[in-house]
Amino acid sequence: MAESSNPERALSSQQYNPAADVVINTIKVEDLFDALAAGARDFRQSPKYGLFFGVVYMLGGWLILALLRWFELPFFAYPLAMGFMLVAPFFASGLYEVSKRLELGKELSWSGVLGSIFGPEKRDLRWMALVTGFALVLWMDIAAILFFGFLGFKDFTANFINELFTTPSGLLFLAIGNLAGAIIAAFVFSFSVISFPMLFDRDIDFVTAMVTSVKSVQKNPWPMFVWAIIIGLLVSVSLLSVFVGLIVTVPILGHATWHLYRRVVSSASADATQ
Repeated sequence: MAESSNPERALSSQQYNPAADVVINTIKVEDLFDALAAGARDFRQSPKYGLFFGVVYMLGGWLILALLRWFELPFFAYPLAMGFMLVAPFFASGLYEVSKRLELGKELSWSGVLGSIFGPEKRDLRWMALVTGFALVLWMDIAAILFFGFLGFKDFTANFINELFTTPSGLLFLAIGNLAGAIIAAFVFSFSVISFPMLFDRDIDFVTAMVTSVKSVQKNPWPMFVWAIIIGLLVSVSLLSVFVGLIVTVPILGHATWHLYRRVVSSASADATQ
């Protein structure tokens, strides 16, 4: 009886189960804006790290555009630019490290921040990146099938924009393509929104993290829907600025994702000791 009344002793007397130590909390839309405010605060406190990741993302976007122009594949620019954000959260784990260290009052260093991405203990985080990378490949395959299915195998180098926005087949491609992209994005969002910061923060396998993320979305459908809309709007603005906006949106969203995760997921053992 005495053993069960002491949570710490009870946990130490049996094998620790990370999955059983997860508590999914209910959040409100206000928590999203609090997380964004916290993300902006972290960015202001450690701007050099945020700017570094933002510039890397911007250069990655420019590289994509340059390669598509080189290979004369302009029709892949939009789906690849949007799909690029599917794998982006993996590299944002460096921003999670910054927020976590600021939260704990620890010193920041480049070795610690970059090591949080590529360290050997982050194996499952890289497996999660592989899963989202597969989703990106799937999305590009679907985009290619839809494009050639609606517009055919023609040379669009000269009049691509005109063909896309002024012809019935082009408009239909845009409608169905965006719908397909939204479905895939919603699916990826559901299993990745919490899993990436969770894998960074805890010694847990990527399947459990994905399941926890989906359950978090199911428990908080409206706030998570609003969060997805916020991400979509910020990413869209960044795309309209030819990726320059990523210099600011990436660090703020990265830091904010960490704070949102901290609000959504807590530890049963920590709650029991309070």
